[in-house]
Amino acid sequence: MAEITAAAVKDLRERSGAGMMDCKKALTETNGDTEAAVDWLRTKGLATAAKKSGRTAAEGLVGVAVSGKTGASVEVNSETDFVAKNEQFQDFVRTVSQLALETGDSIDALGAAAYPGGGTVQEKLTSNVATIGENQQLRRAKVVSVNEGAVVSYVHNAAGTGIGKIGVLVALEGSAPVATIEALGKQLAMHIAAANPLALHEEGLDDALVERERAIAAEKAAESGKPQNIIEKMVEGAVAKFRKENALTSQLFVMDNKTKIADVIAQAAKDAGGTIALTDYVRFQLGEGIEKEQSDFAAEVAAAAGI
Repeated sequence: MAEITAAAVKDLRERSGAGMMDCKKALTETNGDTEAAVDWLRTKGLATAAKKSGRTAAEGLVGVAVSGKTGASVEVNSETDFVAKNEQFQDFVRTVSQLALETGDSIDALGAAAYPGGGTVQEKLTSNVATIGENQQLRRAKVVSVNEGAVVSYVHNAAGTGIGKIGVLVALEGSAPVATIEALGKQLAMHIAAANPLALHEEGLDDALVERERAIAAEKAAESGKPQNIIEKMVEGAVAKFRKENALTSQLFVMDNKTKIADVIAQAAKDAGGTIALTDYVRFQLGEGIEKEQSDFAAEVAAAAGI
């Protein structure tokens, strides 16, 4: 039997898009013949993944998992919402969310992690692409933790336990009773899902984003025809408003639309007779930032019909 080298497995993997273990098995079955191995993978439906890998995947699911004082959120994309309802896909997202608790934020580390039942996460994903028939991608992961307190999760538009369209994690550090912290965390998580803050604190807002808002405000103010000193005050006021409305701790609580989040937390800590500090949060919304391809269905039908 021919020796199956790592280079041969790598070459076949690049050509077929199939998982590493599948490539090794294909080469073993074909006595090291790469061309025959490609055909072997095709007959098993495993070489089709490469053709699908270039297609836009903006649907799918966000998953969340909490274990002890650590929480993880992941986004796994598919091409259509139909796949998000597939039980195999949903199980994959749940499993990957649990694995992310150990691997951290790195997608490379998550993809290389051992998947229950054999192979790696990336190899399982490649296999899913072949069997389900759509491109799927591990897009991002984020892990948060606390030393004392709790990490609370929330899923909006849930498709099942721990999976949905928006996944939120809230990290609350403190000495207050855990039940109190968890109840507060659930409310804050619902607020985050609805209000979509861009940073925890005002100073954490992206400088480029703030400057963009400043430029827009300056252009609008200039059109007012008012004196320069008034224009400058208008611009600074607009920027201050932007910072306040987009930083979590300075946002108004959606439950009453009048109390700042920082004050909500301070009052909860006071009532509980302990300390509570919001140290971090995660909000993953499915498909945000992905440019979706626009297709003309009528034109596709006409092209297929040769019109």
